[in-house]
This record gives sequence, C-alpha cells and structure tokens, in this order.
Amino acid sequence: MKSRVQDAVDLFESGYACAQSVFAAYADLFGMDRETALKLSGPLSAGVGRMREVCGTVSAMAMLSGLKKGFTDPDDLTGKAEAYALVRRMSDRLKAAHGSVICRQLLGLPEGMEREESAKPQERTPEYYASRPCSGIVRTAATIVEEELLPELFSEPEAADRS
Repeated sequence: MKSRVQDAVDLFESGYACAQSVFAAYADLFGMDRETALKLSGPLSAGVGRMREVCGTVSAMAMLSGLKKGFTDPDDLTGKAEAYALVRRMSDRLKAAHGSVICRQLLGLPEGMEREESAKPQERTPEYYASRPCSGIVRTAATIVEEELLPELFSEPEAADRS
C-alpha cells in the first residue's frame, strides 16, 4: 500500500487541523468513515481546543493506537500497560524529532503562556503555513503511525517522510 504520509500533510495544508489530518488519513483502515474521523479528532487539535497543550498530532497517534491495540477490559492491566507504552514510544519519537510534544513549545510561543486567549482559529494563509512547523510535525506523526502501528501495510515509508 502507498504511504499516506503526504496525504496527512495535504489534509493539513488544505485547512484541516493537525489532529484531524493525522487521524483522518488512517481512520478508514479501522472501519471509520472520514466524516466521523474528522468530527472526533477536530477538538483535539491546536493542543486540545486551542489551549496549546499536548499537540494534536500526538492525540491523533494515541487514538489510532487505541483503534489498533487498545484495551476494552478495565481489569486488563497488561493491556493497559502495553497501550500506554506504545503511546509513550510514539510520543518520544515525535519529541526526539521536534523537541517537545507540547503545542505552545512546538510553536515557540512565549514562555509562561498558559493558552491562547481566543478559541478562534487563525485564517489559513501561505504566511500561516510558512511561519509554523506544523506541516513537518504532521509528517513526522504520520510516519510514526505507519512505522509503529501499520508496518504490515506500509513496510517502507518514503525516505522523504522521515523528516
């Protein structure tokens, strides 16, 4: 199967939010339709509701990991530990590539800033995309999804997707 890393980046660069872009690029592989995937993941973008906390791409990776290897039994301590370890491993990879998993840090927002005052998203313009690292972070997260969750489908992600 062809890598979907660029599909995730294209979704982001066409106006979808970060969590939506990563999650919707792969949700169909788990039986979820695009509209449901976009609705479910949208509020997790911009660091959860534009609060600039955990990056939406990390939230998307965590949701996809749950669809792939999640647990359903509240007493399954082994399953929980495995699921948590997987999310940590994927998050650690993103942090190693970009220096953080916290949205405000990834964006270089002022130290001590708790969250954006407004929940209103910024208009997507060429300047917006040029001033943010988000396309690259989406690329990294999608690459991690393919390598960690779906290696049987995407055995060799494109070399350009490893950035």
